[in-house]
Amino acid sequence: MTNQVRLRRIDLATTDVATLDGLLRRSAVPDPAIRSAAAEIVAAIRRDGDRALTRASATYGGGMPDAAVAVAPVRLRDELANLPRHERRALQHAIDNIRTAHRPQRPVPSDIDVEPGVRVERRWEPLRRVGVYVPGGRAAYPSSLLMGVVPAQVAGVGEVVVASPAGDDGYLSPVLLAAAALLEVDALYAMGGAQAIGALAYGTESVAAVDKIVGPGNAWVTAAKLAVYGDCAVDLPAGPSEALVLTDGSGGPGTAAVVAADLLCQAEHGPDSPVLLVSTDGAFTDRVLEELGRLLPTLQRHEILETSLRAHGAIVEASDMETAIDFSNRYAPEHLSVHTRDAGAVAAHLTAAGSVFVGRWSPESAGDYATGANHVLPTGGLAAAYGPLSVEDFGSWRQVQHLTEEGLRRLRPTIGTLASAEGLTAHKLAVEIRFDPTMDGNGMSANHAMPDRAADQGAS
Repeated sequence: MTNQVRLRRIDLATTDVATLDGLLRRSAVPDPAIRSAAAEIVAAIRRDGDRALTRASATYGGGMPDAAVAVAPVRLRDELANLPRHERRALQHAIDNIRTAHRPQRPVPSDIDVEPGVRVERRWEPLRRVGVYVPGGRAAYPSSLLMGVVPAQVAGVGEVVVASPAGDDGYLSPVLLAAAALLEVDALYAMGGAQAIGALAYGTESVAAVDKIVGPGNAWVTAAKLAVYGDCAVDLPAGPSEALVLTDGSGGPGTAAVVAADLLCQAEHGPDSPVLLVSTDGAFTDRVLEELGRLLPTLQRHEILETSLRAHGAIVEASDMETAIDFSNRYAPEHLSVHTRDAGAVAAHLTAAGSVFVGRWSPESAGDYATGANHVLPTGGLAAAYGPLSVEDFGSWRQVQHLTEEGLRRLRPTIGTLASAEGLTAHKLAVEIRFDPTMDGNGMSANHAMPDRAADQGAS
């Protein structure tokens, strides 16, 4: 018999509050040491531009052998021309589905007459220039390039540039370069980590600054995003990839293997990726553990998987589905797979998750690559308040107000009263002077030679 994988077990009925709180209160924000070091790198980039970027790439990696930052457009086109046909088809299929899924997300403007003569318009505008960070180095993630670039293009962003670190050999993945060419990105920069975020945020001699930075990354990328926040917009801080699988032990033959595969799917990302199996059926849980033991040795990244499961994997035992759902909503996972009776009904009660995968035929990897739903998701519990990367993230709202003379006259008493209550006499003056240009801040009018109390009295 296959040996079971041993995971930490937590029984919700008996676990003390402190232990449970420790499981729930994880964070996407890196530790203070990384934040401090990343902030120093970012500050150097802001101060010294390309010189600091070159130093950081030489120290931490991510640059090309010739120290150039921008990848030549001809190289992108060559990689696309040389891409095997089946890989190009897969990229195009993913691109088409991402576009289809994201087009309905484009915000719709509104225009409302609040009262006669007072109209408020809400208008959404795409950003001018966006930087998409794509993890790289030892592994390439062309799928993340698609997930960042396509929604930006659907939004109508003026310029979309990509930053991704080269591998240890100084070269970027041919598939990544081909994907950039297929989408006709405006520039692709070979740079990674905190130095890439700093360059995108503040600009260098080789890199023009962007209005917003999006995309997943490691702890250094997240720390750098936090360091530039306030000077440059960012999507959200992101921690290690994570998954929660919810099960009641139902399903036909092979369900235990499917559940085990869903756990392994996200644990594969790195040794710090948490995965939780929340189960109401102990016997089924044991079968899942046996399947983990069978599948684990057969996978290419089995060493990373073993570390991830041992350090961050857990079995959470719930007495019933209501308790399991409550725990899931409190945990707010990045990925959430539902393997239960009437999985759709259960999913309707899951109110906090980055992306939910319902039933046997909805693997998390389908969302990572091909359904068109975005795979840039909140982690570390932030799914309780944030959602997936979307078209709306690539623009901002404009609030436009149109008042006629009659409209302002109707609002005049309310504005005057509230401005006076707050002691903001210039606010009141800005209204009164429109009706009497000789008015001063004391309410004195050359036309009346006495305080004008019309606004306070409600007269017009």
